[in-house]
Amino acid sequence: MATRERRLAEFDGSGEPPPDLPLQVLCEDHSGTYQLPFACRWVDGEWRNEESGGKVEAIVVGWRLPRH
Repeated sequence: MATRERRLAEFDGSGEPPPDLPLQVLCEDHSGTYQLPFACRWVDGEWRNEESGGKVEAIVVGWRLPRH
């Protein structure tokens, strides 16, 4: 559980994400938490893949501005 809490702390995306900005997202499923390997955008209440525009079919539990 410490890993989950540590990862959530790294993705301090509280509140609604800024629209039209590429963001890193943290997702969660039955296996644990994981960061998607591509940037996403928050568009009309949905997470979308920055490159393809496709809807993210995962449970997003956190977001942050990209770290370079």
